[in-house]
Amino acid sequence: MKLVLAFHGTRSATGIAVCSEIADLVRAHVDVPVVVAYADVLQPDVRSAVDGPCVVVPVFLAAGYHVRVDIPEQIGPRGDVVLTPPLGLDAVPAVRDRLREAGFRRGDAVVLAAAGSSDARALAVVRAAAGMLGAEAVGYVATASPRIADVVAAVRGRRRVVVASWLLAPGAFHSVLEGCGADLVSSPVGAHPLVVEALVRRYSEARAGMVRSA
Repeated sequence: MKLVLAFHGTRSATGIAVCSEIADLVRAHVDVPVVVAYADVLQPDVRSAVDGPCVVVPVFLAAGYHVRVDIPEQIGPRGDVVLTPPLGLDAVPAVRDRLREAGFRRGDAVVLAAAGSSDARALAVVRAAAGMLGAEAVGYVATASPRIADVVAAVRGRRRVVVASWLLAPGAFHSVLEGCGADLVSSPVGAHPLVVEALVRRYSEARAGMVRSA
């Protein structure tokens, strides 16, 4: 048995380092090998990582195409592999913490910034996260609209505009946020302890379900 953490994949060296850091922190909390795999861009892919009994946890903030299609197809019809729900809304407390770290003050206008998706269900998760954070609006970097710079310009008034990054790691998308015109931009979710806790919980619940069904 092993735990496979399935990330999107990135060409950013900093983003890759964040994936490795998350895996290192998860290793400290589980008693099985933890490996990193990618749904896209990089190797090893999920297909090559599921070479025996394992739990696959998608480290994604929403269940878009990669989570709903790519990863299940890479796993294939295997009875010894359990695919858990993605990180999703369990990342909200970590995003709230990143906002505080960025210098959020009561009265600031919060805009949630996400990568975007062509999957309506993934966009619904983003809107739910915005509601949980008390954000006034949602803007996207790519794939969906409205774009983040347009949203920031629309909500700007006498209050500061603070962008909450609904992104996992630094990279090209987060660089766009830094130039979107906001007064403050929070760091990506990254290897936050609350993210690690949520991923370990996903694994533990899946492992318990495997034991019950055995």
